[in-house]
Amino acid sequence: MDRTATRPPGEHVVVVGGSAAGLLTATLLAREGVPVTVLERTPTVRPAPRTLIVTDQLRGLLGPGVDRAIRNEIRRFELFADGRVASVALSRPDLIVERSSIIGELHREATEAGVSVLSGRRFVDLRPSRDGLDVSVTANGHGTTERVRATTVVGADGARSAVARVAGWPGQLTVPLLQAIVDLPDDLPADTTRVWFRPEDTPYFYWLIPESPHRGALGLIGEDGPEARRRLEAFLHQRGLEPLEYQAARIPRYRRWTPVHRRVGRGHVYLVGDAAGQVKVSTVGGTVTGLRGARAVALAILGRRARPELRSLRRELDLHLWARRLMHRFTVDDYRRLLDLLDGPAARVLAAHGRDDARRVFARLAVTRPRILVFGVRAGIAHGLSGRRPGSSLRP
Repeated sequence: MDRTATRPPGEHVVVVGGSAAGLLTATLLAREGVPVTVLERTPTVRPAPRTLIVTDQLRGLLGPGVDRAIRNEIRRFELFADGRVASVALSRPDLIVERSSIIGELHREATEAGVSVLSGRRFVDLRPSRDGLDVSVTANGHGTTERVRATTVVGADGARSAVARVAGWPGQLTVPLLQAIVDLPDDLPADTTRVWFRPEDTPYFYWLIPESPHRGALGLIGEDGPEARRRLEAFLHQRGLEPLEYQAARIPRYRRWTPVHRRVGRGHVYLVGDAAGQVKVSTVGGTVTGLRGARAVALAILGRRARPELRSLRRELDLHLWARRLMHRFTVDDYRRLLDLLDGPAARVLAAHGRDDARRVFARLAVTRPRILVFGVRAGIAHGLSGRRPGSSLRP
């Protein structure tokens, strides 16, 4: 997928979507002298707020500027399944960030690097031209059509990417993410995240993430939006928690690797982040993986070696898919047995290696606690053969 050894003269990149992945791609290119225009459909680059929990790999991808967006640090996970409890202390804390703050920081860095950010521009179409691509957008909600010329277009416009659709990529399945901001219960330390496995409600899980000493985000990933809302409200009621506000999103459900590059006439089209489905389906978290995809695409546009970065990202996403296919069939008894296996050696592996390093996690568990991997495979096979599915199936 690496294009050339050097950047072609006259390169102009248009990034569609002021997402975190889109803005990082734009910034990395602009710092190398590439003219970049970001087209954002909203009047300002100011997305709806959403509390996120990410590993400290985020600092390595975004640098020290990300510290301004950090609200809290998590040093312990408590996992629950029908009376069973397991605790994992993290050797490097997870970071609690506000999505809009992350994008605000990236927007600032992009403009400082020379990126032209045009807000109020909705992508409509792209067509081959003599010099590359003609991008059509409507401006300011008045239906006025503008054309922007580009040699390369980067689709960073989310799970339902219009760029992907126009350029011929197949559509993606999505799942609803819903969470409520609540006052923290008295027994929850501000550095501890709680996770509940309740496969009768969702094949994924519930979480409660403290975003400050006093408030946190309690949410779940579902498979049907209205049903997820009902489940979340019932869960809140059971715990005596009142929602102060709700946050929601549709998240891609990774099923297979999406090639990130296509030729359209003489031009190039790339996808990054949610538009490329670069989301860990085990936890449906895509901030770090989407930024990794952005970095790889920037390397490709610059004519540098992007294949190793993309191969590494694909392996990571495929490992999470393998784990999700097993866990999607777990019963509550399976989760109870799994938590029983999270003893000293396993807990130390999970403490030392974060969710964005699945290859090392599985490799170390295979050496120090192989019973966990054997248990997972056996449980997945048993439920697959028997046809029992506590949650809906996750098909390839």
